[in-house]
Amino acid sequence: MNQIHKEWWRTATIYQIYPKSFCDSGDKGIGDIKGIISKLDYLKTLGIDAIWLTPMYQSPMIDNGYDISDYYNINPDFGCMADFDLLLAMAHQKGIRIILDIVVNHTSTEHNWFQSALGNKDSEYRDYYIWKDPIDDKAPTNWQSKFGGNAWALDEKTNQYYLHLFAKEQADLNWENPKVREEVKNIISFWAEKGVDGFRLDVINLISKPLDYQHDHQGDGRRFYTDGPRVHEYLQEISDAVFNKYGSVTVGEMSSTSLEQCQQYSSLDGKELSMVFNFHHLKIDYQNGEKWSEIPFDFLQLKSIFSHWQQGMFGNGWSALFWCNHDQPRIVTRLGDDKEYRVESAKMLATSLHMMQGTPYIYQGEEIGMTNPGYTSIEQYRDLESINMHDIMLNQQGKSEEDVLAILAQKSRDNSRTPVQWNCDKNAGFTSGTPWLQVAGNYTDVNVEQALKDKDSVFYYYQRLIMLRKEIEVITTGDYTDLAPEHSQLFCYRRRSEQQTLICINNYYGEAAEYELPADLDVEKGKYILGNFPELLIGEVTHLVKLKPYECRVFLLEHE
Repeated sequence: MNQIHKEWWRTATIYQIYPKSFCDSGDKGIGDIKGIISKLDYLKTLGIDAIWLTPMYQSPMIDNGYDISDYYNINPDFGCMADFDLLLAMAHQKGIRIILDIVVNHTSTEHNWFQSALGNKDSEYRDYYIWKDPIDDKAPTNWQSKFGGNAWALDEKTNQYYLHLFAKEQADLNWENPKVREEVKNIISFWAEKGVDGFRLDVINLISKPLDYQHDHQGDGRRFYTDGPRVHEYLQEISDAVFNKYGSVTVGEMSSTSLEQCQQYSSLDGKELSMVFNFHHLKIDYQNGEKWSEIPFDFLQLKSIFSHWQQGMFGNGWSALFWCNHDQPRIVTRLGDDKEYRVESAKMLATSLHMMQGTPYIYQGEEIGMTNPGYTSIEQYRDLESINMHDIMLNQQGKSEEDVLAILAQKSRDNSRTPVQWNCDKNAGFTSGTPWLQVAGNYTDVNVEQALKDKDSVFYYYQRLIMLRKEIEVITTGDYTDLAPEHSQLFCYRRRSEQQTLICINNYYGEAAEYELPADLDVEKGKYILGNFPELLIGEVTHLVKLKPYECRVFLLEHE
């Protein structure tokens, strides 16, 4: 396999599918594999290179499939293995690769390994998990689960605790045990042998735990297990044995990580992972680090974070670029204007991300400018985290029902999980039954069928962004400089390579603004290649750029 083909992902755009909410082929009210197959031509038209599928394995679905009980079988809610094999074959026929989500930090407590280990210290699978004796009749450490409460659960039969960094039904695997690492290699190899093109590795930087478990008197314990002592060794072992063997693209989800760690995880030598997700830029509307708050986003902080990661990863590693996923609110509601300027702000936000270095990920519905649903009652929510926080904010924090619902409308994970809006029919064409989660009320105006009819729609703008990444090399290879880091309204950055200079100018607000292009730019030799008000890009480029609300422009200069 030559190096260019091996690194196809550097100029690629990847599309994330959350199967439960994508398309139901029947009347179950839940999306399925056959539904995905039925939309492959649509995705081919969009122009994406690969699909990332969130987990579809056997699972009790305590955490939406991230609690796997059988790595070798498909959850019947989504179909069967024959359906998956057909999806893989048909996607490949259309030139679309398939990336699977794999969860190997933990398994479901319903997995056969854990069921054998539970209550039985002599089980061959006992050491597949992390067990500790109580200390003073209490949990061995004060570490907190990321879902709330202590991170240890008691096995009463053996009077030992097992570690669960997430739900108590998600027991952490013991990567110190070489048998566990062999099991992981076998699981990934099974899917790679089928022809799966890559893997998204869930919370992969948490797999290495410290040998010495101690209380955290400064925090919730994450400083002891995040980017743990042997994590790079483990990733290099798996990469050498499996990923490199099959030419798999890999993207690591990095929880609470640092730039320095991500430089190593995605080092250009290819010893560990192809690229990494980090989430720092999506905490700019958290109040003092607290997600459950309703405050405006910090624009200057957003630009600073992008600059830190773009410059730090340049020449050192590779980032996954994204605004949305199944855990994040819709970006056009979060940072744009989902009413008067929905189309313009959706295009602007896409531009400001897609012109950076990295591999962009589009989350289902983002390409038509889907919004948060604006639920007005707790009965409309299905996300357990949101329902629990509703109770906590109401009964423990003393917030009013009105305030709590306003916070949920901004921050709930259900904001991104509403069914994809395909057309104006009942339930937005998602299902002929009752959808598991209520469709957003604006589906008659915002849907795929309408978008495909409108040449100026958000859809065709995303299509153009995907094409530009393949056509203009500076997007892939250029360095990054923030040209106006202190500007309160504009996000303007420069990408530069030996052959080209690209300037990306974005107005993040609903008021007009002006920007002076750098004086050393020979603007008369350049041209605008993209903008969300195309009628304004006609004629000569001048140094002074006047921008409408939520306007963006991309300027390209070829070097002589």
